[in-house]
Amino acid sequence: MANVNIRINGFSYSVSCEDGQERHLQAMAAEIDRRVSSIKAIGEQTGEARLLVLAALLLADELHDLRATHEAMQAAKPTGVSPEHVARLRRVAARAEEIAADLAES
Repeated sequence: MANVNIRINGFSYSVSCEDGQERHLQAMAAEIDRRVSSIKAIGEQTGEARLLVLAALLLADELHDLRATHEAMQAAKPTGVSPEHVARLRRVAARAEEIAADLAES
């Protein structure tokens, strides 16, 4: 097991991971740190635990949308994608671009 020091919101954490997964863990920590920074940028100056919960909720919301899109695509007939699926994918893509823009501004 590898031991990695990550930094989120100015705090250091020592986390173990499988050997070879260090960069992946650091990338995930950087993503969480970006989410926390974006929450703070909109005025949420609350405690550390609340910031981390809000960041986790943002990530869970994004994951939920991606899963729903994936399930809808799996259920689609092989003859093609319905207009509803195309509209849903466009909404998900637009939301992802909004999140990326918010992160870029941080």
